[in-house]
Amino acid sequence: MSAPWPLPLLLLLLGPVAAALIRIPLRRVHPQPSTLDPLRAWGEPVQHPSLGTSSPGDKSTFVPLSNYMNVQYFGEIGLGTPPQNFSVIFDTGSSNLWVPSIRCHFLSLPCWFHHRFNAKASSSFQRNGTKFAIHYGTGRLSGILSEDKLTIGGVKGASVVFGEALWEPSLIFTFAHFDGIFGLGFPILAVDGVRPPLDILVDQGLVDKPIFSFYLNRNPEEADGGELVLGGSDPAHYIPPLIYVPVTVPAYWQIHMQSVKVGSGLTLCARGCAAILDTGTSLITGPTEEIQALNTAIGSVPLRMGQYIIDCSKIPSLPPISLLLGGVWFNLTGQDYVIQIARFGVHFCLSGFQALDIPPPVGPFWILGDVFLGSHVAVFDRGDTKGGARVGLARARPRRAGQQAGEPAQAQFYG
Repeated sequence: MSAPWPLPLLLLLLGPVAAALIRIPLRRVHPQPSTLDPLRAWGEPVQHPSLGTSSPGDKSTFVPLSNYMNVQYFGEIGLGTPPQNFSVIFDTGSSNLWVPSIRCHFLSLPCWFHHRFNAKASSSFQRNGTKFAIHYGTGRLSGILSEDKLTIGGVKGASVVFGEALWEPSLIFTFAHFDGIFGLGFPILAVDGVRPPLDILVDQGLVDKPIFSFYLNRNPEEADGGELVLGGSDPAHYIPPLIYVPVTVPAYWQIHMQSVKVGSGLTLCARGCAAILDTGTSLITGPTEEIQALNTAIGSVPLRMGQYIIDCSKIPSLPPISLLLGGVWFNLTGQDYVIQIARFGVHFCLSGFQALDIPPPVGPFWILGDVFLGSHVAVFDRGDTKGGARVGLARARPRRAGQQAGEPAQAQFYG
């Protein structure tokens, strides 16, 4: 794995700040050949221990975070007073916030390549000290819990419990373009019942409703990577209407997918299947047998680790791939689902569909990662006493020439 390619982009708050709507500009990591190996552990039973104790029987703590360095989007937060800045993945597949600690073990190599939290430099730091450990699909870490003030999108003052990573033995964290992870999953996924940061922002009145939306900019000519909106969504990001699909299992953002079609000749997920909307996964993943059939139909050939490579010249003639969600077909063109990689004179194309078998009782399911979410805006709504959790989906609106991320638009909220 080679050294990362930095994107020297400033992360700024753009547009007006209000209690109901917080904008967090995102920056993008471009794919490179050396980061295409996801280093997964899906073939093994993955446990997500609670803080201080193990919980081998807790099915709700399995976290499907995979391949987050391929084509990933991240933004900036601050912790402490004055704020210490960290780049974080905003991950809908997990529910904890953690960053590296200045007290990390000297043999924990990732700590030396990333920003580290210094409790002594914060006047608002409160010691907790409870031990925690998290085992993702692609890496693990452990450390202690702490409490301090969170700054996000220009909003300050929320007191959050977060993890200080003291030990990160997984190589994948060493070369990551981000420092930590900001979980946006449901509270049941959080280790030891730690309150997720979004819940705290809502509890303290800094965000009106537990709703957030992602707009991921897929235009390689644009410098910015898109925008995360907390508290609602921006209709300038999508082409109406929003199609709402109920969350079937409120842990991950899991929904029912009714069918998948490849052109007019192949139908997958024929009897319906589970799907998870996960911003922490770059590609679209599915059961090996079905992904093999899909990639054969579009002319891809196996590469490694369930990935497939395709002739770049075929992109204009590739068949559309359509996902039936909430009774509506969401279409992906070849331009949408093929990842074009060019660096140092080397140009090749990667299929956006990767084989990944998630065993029962949690799986099997498909994961709709950034290949899908980049073409569509997703509004994640946790729901309230009047209704359950749901996800709103619509085709992303192409950005007009000269439009900047966070350019003012009328906010739209859903209850």
